[in-house]
Amino acid sequence: MPNPRTTTPESDFREAVCVNVDRIYDCCKDRDCMQDLRVYLSDEGQNLLDCAVSIKPLQAEILWSYIDVEPLTFNNGFYSVDIQFFFRVSFDVCTGQGRPQRLEGCASFSKKTILYGSEGEARIYSSEYAPRQCDGQSEVRSNRPRATVEVLDPIVLSAHICEPCDPCGCDNLDVSAIPAYVCSCFDCPPVNREECRRLYVTLGLFSIVRLMREVQLLIPACDFCIPEKESCYPADEDPCGLFGKMEFPLDQFFPPNRGGSCADPCCKD
Repeated sequence: MPNPRTTTPESDFREAVCVNVDRIYDCCKDRDCMQDLRVYLSDEGQNLLDCAVSIKPLQAEILWSYIDVEPLTFNNGFYSVDIQFFFRVSFDVCTGQGRPQRLEGCASFSKKTILYGSEGEARIYSSEYAPRQCDGQSEVRSNRPRATVEVLDPIVLSAHICEPCDPCGCDNLDVSAIPAYVCSCFDCPPVNREECRRLYVTLGLFSIVRLMREVQLLIPACDFCIPEKESCYPADEDPCGLFGKMEFPLDQFFPPNRGGSCADPCCKD
């Protein structure tokens, strides 16, 4: 294929073709600081927390997210995107006896954003190939916009324990509504024991939310993507010969200095 960096558009484009793609109509990036989320523990984990002298947060990971897209009645073309995240948060708990013990719990966070997704409610039907029988009909769908969320595992910022009589934090989760898949990620399902000590965590989350719709676009085409490289596989060769061709990993022995300018006043060239 011609190189778009070295050739002009007039010499590249051969024809205009119509393609079916997901066009991004609107998107946003968010930095959410989720303060004092209640961490729900299993019965065994709750017993461990009740005996805790100190607790140290370790890490958090996203287990599952639920995304719901609904049109705004007062503003045509705009949609409300409701997202609920479920996290697994890990801690080291010190009870004053022996080594610290690992504790895991479930936390949840809900957020909402409003994005533009244009208008259109067409129904889409399509056929599905069935070998040696009549082609079937795929399930009908609409061209309403759909949302995608790109997110990193959250950063654990802090954690603290509250006594039963202390009003603190945000108890925003009904443990009976936790999805079965999330519960299966723990050895025992989370419970809600209000009469016991409670664990709260503060997380930092980076995310990008996109609202896209299936559309047909007319684009210029250069040519078909015909592969030119042939498949290859390593031939039978002496293992030491292969090892001898590897580049010496100097960066592993001599870690490079941090790049950029020397912003630290204590740093000298």
